[in-house]
Amino acid sequence: MALAEIMAGKHGHVNYGVIPGVIYTTPEVASVGQTEEQLKAEGRAYKAGKFPFMGNARAKAVFQAEGFVKILADATTDRILGAHIIGPQAGDLIHEVCVAMEFGASAQDLALTCHAHPTWSEAVREAALACGDGAIHA
Repeated sequence: MALAEIMAGKHGHVNYGVIPGVIYTTPEVASVGQTEEQLKAEGRAYKAGKFPFMGNARAKAVFQAEGFVKILADATTDRILGAHIIGPQAGDLIHEVCVAMEFGASAQDLALTCHAHPTWSEAVREAALACGDGAIHA
């Protein structure tokens, strides 16, 4: 898309820090942004919120409760720095975090966003909640 925009005389923009990666295995694996190892290496203070799919009603209902969602946020600003998902629908779920990161959202912004119940995406919300006061269904 960026190339097409440049060819059309527009500014083609790619935010390389918000490109999702997905491995289509069972369970699926998806990530975006920085890892804990990268944040530690640059000495950045961060917090990690993690939520297991075992606590997700949809995952339990269809016997696919293996895995987790982990969100990494800046310790001071709460801005989302990365996310890692291992579990059902990870390749689809990661995009919610990509949109949040593209707009500079905090983990709290994501946590306060209403999610339908029971859905896989509630695990993303719960991980965001875990960056703060804690997940509801942990």
